[in-house]
Amino acid sequence: MAKEQGQKMVAQNKKARHDYHIEDTWEAGLVLMGTEVKSLRMGRASLVDGFAEIDNGEAWLLGVHIPEYSQGTWTNHAARRRRKMLLNRAEIDKIERKITDKGYTIIPLSLYFKDGRAKVEIALAKGKKSYDKRHTLAERTANREKVEAVQRRLKGHRD
Repeated sequence: MAKEQGQKMVAQNKKARHDYHIEDTWEAGLVLMGTEVKSLRMGRASLVDGFAEIDNGEAWLLGVHIPEYSQGTWTNHAARRRRKMLLNRAEIDKIERKITDKGYTIIPLSLYFKDGRAKVEIALAKGKKSYDKRHTLAERTANREKVEAVQRRLKGHRD
């Protein structure tokens, strides 16, 4: 059987970039059961309530929902169990030092297969206040209007 190539996206946490200031990102492998892998290959997962923690020098992913595999038997997995993330020691130590600062958390941004192996992109993030969210939204709207105005000018339309 040919080895898988490339990247296949399974799930994204689109709301994370709206709710958090993203400081730094890492790619981590995941320790999964067979039925979890089959469920992910069907494209079924949710990162909405997910977060990560460092416990005794190990990185763990919590709150990520991977539904039970429909053709699974009694060996099926629990949908919201703790899953170990595979990071090297230097990365774990760096993350642990940074989350000791007040207000920082680790959130999953995306879950995907890379060359046949399950990976998760995690980010060190700090929560945004509601006025920060409004500011980001206003900034995005202003940039969009600016681009549209330039395109109208280039087409020869007057304002």
